[in-house]
Amino acid sequence: MKNDFFQYQAQTSPHPLAIEISHAEGSYIYDTNNKAYLDFVAGVSACSLGHRHPRVVAAIKQQLDSYLHVMVYGEYIQKTTVDLCKLLAKHLPKSLEKTYLVNSGTEAIEGAIKLARRATKRQEIISAHNAYHGNTLGSLSLMDFEERKAPFRPLLPEVNHIRFNNEKDIQLITEKTAGVILETIQGGAGFIVPVNNYLTKVKQRCEDVGALLILDEIQPGIGRTGTLFGFENYNCIPDVLVTGKGLGGGMPIGAFTASTKLMDTLSNTPKMGHITTFGGHPIIAASALATLQEITESDVMAEALKKEVLFRKHLQHPLITEVRGKGLMLAALTPSADITTKLVLEAHNEGLILFWLLFETKAVRITPPLTISNDEIIKGCGIIIAVLNKIQKRLQ
Repeated sequence: MKNDFFQYQAQTSPHPLAIEISHAEGSYIYDTNNKAYLDFVAGVSACSLGHRHPRVVAAIKQQLDSYLHVMVYGEYIQKTTVDLCKLLAKHLPKSLEKTYLVNSGTEAIEGAIKLARRATKRQEIISAHNAYHGNTLGSLSLMDFEERKAPFRPLLPEVNHIRFNNEKDIQLITEKTAGVILETIQGGAGFIVPVNNYLTKVKQRCEDVGALLILDEIQPGIGRTGTLFGFENYNCIPDVLVTGKGLGGGMPIGAFTASTKLMDTLSNTPKMGHITTFGGHPIIAASALATLQEITESDVMAEALKKEVLFRKHLQHPLITEVRGKGLMLAALTPSADITTKLVLEAHNEGLILFWLLFETKAVRITPPLTISNDEIIKGCGIIIAVLNKIQKRLQ
């Protein structure tokens, strides 16, 4: 299978980890030799409830027995899709009441860009330095990492950047700005949290100049930071909320949510201002609905903050210079990119799945399922410390 993988399936990097997957359950992934890997990544924050959560699997099977795809998005009334949007509205501020379901986080960002331009009749979009919002052309345009953008130019015009947490740069948001798109917690940059009421100040500036604030919660959302949505930690309600990843329960999904007044601008002049065939797919909506129900009805969000404390307690080592993030969106930093790479690869050999971040090369991603147990946390951290001990000994 490995030979076929490299021959027939397009690759995203020259050296993928290439585990041959047999099955997955809870916090573990198993290869075809039945080797167990404790998963500290959760499909890059996507498998909120771990692998094959019983409630999610049951919901998928139930919907499977009724119908699959029946019509392009927004034409037919489908119960799981409507129920998902209604439950999102129930747990959001009143100004965030209508949701457009799409197929991925990056498509949700594309929809949010269109919504900002359509609603304000302006062109400029502002994002942050070291931002990551996806890889389709519009989302890619929001990035300021020229090495990744240059091969695909020309991209969207009139995209400018501000420094995250830099209050002086807030003044760069003006009457020309259609929308400001920020990650509630910067992911690829190294899990940078907002400080000094930064997001509140950005929102105030947007209100002053008539721009929309769009918060990308594709990673921080759906319980990962101890609240259902990351913005709840920072006293800031966006005009447009973008979600994805963890909402799907292991299925592909994206969504953008705003007020009815804003969202209705996409339905006329022109009609079908945004359109998708498979967005809101009933099987995926069933998975997402079950995921959201489980997260909001259980104690996993409160437990995420307790588990953060446990991680920080057990990630004490001379080669760990800092642990960033909130809840179960954590990044452990080492002194160098080389040490980080050794840690990821050697932990993998020891049966622990870790991963890198996009821009901060010294960071190790730690985004396990919200359902991970305390014993599993201690076990995984023990592997990290043991690997770092070996690396430290080689450096001496």
